[in-house]
Amino acid sequence: MPITDGQGDLMRTDVAERATWRQWAGLAVLALPAMLVMIDMSVLHLAIPRLSADLLPSASELLWITDIYGFLIAGALIPMGALGDRVGRRRVLLIGAAAFGVASVLAAYAPSAETLIAARALLGLAGAALGPSTLSLISVMFHDPRQRTMAITIWMASFMAGGAVGPLVGGVMLEYFWWGSVFLAAVPVMVLLVVLGPILLPEYRDPRPARLDLPSAVLSLTAALTVVYGIKELAKDGVAWVPAAAIVLGLLTGLQFVRRQRRLTQPLLDLSLFSNRNFTVSLSTLTITVIFMLGTQFLMAQYMQLVLGLSPLTAGLWGLPLVIAGTVAIFVASAAATRIDRAYVFGAALVVAAAGFAVLTQADASAGLPIVVTGSVLLFAGLMPVSGLGIDMIVSSAPPQQAGSAAAVGETTQELGGALGIALIGSLVNAVYHHQMAPVVPDHLPAAADTLPATLAAAQHIPGSAGDELVAHARNAFADGLQLTAAIAIPVLLVLAGVAVLLLKRVGEPPLQERRSEANVA
Repeated sequence: MPITDGQGDLMRTDVAERATWRQWAGLAVLALPAMLVMIDMSVLHLAIPRLSADLLPSASELLWITDIYGFLIAGALIPMGALGDRVGRRRVLLIGAAAFGVASVLAAYAPSAETLIAARALLGLAGAALGPSTLSLISVMFHDPRQRTMAITIWMASFMAGGAVGPLVGGVMLEYFWWGSVFLAAVPVMVLLVVLGPILLPEYRDPRPARLDLPSAVLSLTAALTVVYGIKELAKDGVAWVPAAAIVLGLLTGLQFVRRQRRLTQPLLDLSLFSNRNFTVSLSTLTITVIFMLGTQFLMAQYMQLVLGLSPLTAGLWGLPLVIAGTVAIFVASAAATRIDRAYVFGAALVVAAAGFAVLTQADASAGLPIVVTGSVLLFAGLMPVSGLGIDMIVSSAPPQQAGSAAAVGETTQELGGALGIALIGSLVNAVYHHQMAPVVPDHLPAAADTLPATLAAAQHIPGSAGDELVAHARNAFADGLQLTAAIAIPVLLVLAGVAVLLLKRVGEPPLQERRSEANVA
């Protein structure tokens, strides 16, 4: 059955036709929700003091308010991607957009902590519907490989920019309005998507859709939720039996999910995707990249505020050059990938990131902003193109009817990689910090050796120069942990660059007919 463009016009399938204004306008409609999903992940942290004073949540409720959104996005991505492949990607996207808008209003005017938790949960499920649907629609809207790479690059740049501008948007909203206003920025964008989506976006679903296996969806959701929960709790509170048990449960559930997929004739996730070298190498590279990128970003925020003494707003503003450099680098890498083997682009970007870590090995407590910003700019200029090209290769390597599932796997990897990066790199820095601080903290304040914020708080109660000396020692200890992280990252990224070049070299685009012969429109 032929593909239509959403308006009933036939689209040729014998050649890779160039995208028209309608596809590019559709891309603009798809990029905005991607940005807003990331903004919603970061903007709440600024509103915590005000909503806490208003809603009076317990400590447990406050944790669920902040974490339930990310947990459900991570857990629901694969089921939502598979659902879009089966019932229609545009349909799932529009339902998700409508739900996201309603949940945003509910969160903004939540009268209680319980209502806000429920609204954040609905936002997470709706956000999980948006991500895979947008990426998989891009894969069928842009048939020319170069244009598709550019389209996914624009989408990825919007996705990354959302995380950077979130704190700034939240700061402006909180400056003039109440805490609930941080959620309302999403509403007009979602209304725009619901109105323009049926006009600009084509519908697509698998021409021979399998039934949605609900036990597989439950296993996938449970595995991702428990693993992400366990990793985040370990990063917050250190080793404890509850988060460790959650991770073990998640891994066992994931193993059962894999076994079930192998038995089913119509699995929720086709594991044959992982036999594609393009898919597997890109996914592995993306995972390691996200671990270092988000883990280091987590450290940079603390370093700028607690070591250099910058305010949260100033630290956020100094984070903009990182995102600008990374965004420019994504477009440069995308253009380069159309002219040379993208394996070399992968390798060169990872070498640039390693150079950024080399600069960060010089970031001691007295280095100041120039060293930190320069190293971070190089780091993001190297790692963001790897993320963008990696997502492009993951989605492009899958058959059209499985693009939603492939996109969901890629985004789930980013969620897990981000949580793992914060846990691993945070634990490494905390271990170095505790090792250096334990011998110097006062005997009556042993907890002050655990974290830099704890030490700074304790130092305020130590009179005279002893408190100042403790602060200086603490800042040096934290900087030493950052330097060790950077030193470890350099050889890892250089080896990864060599492996990526070796395994991805001369891995071309799948044949056009293979990518499009199964297309169908509802």
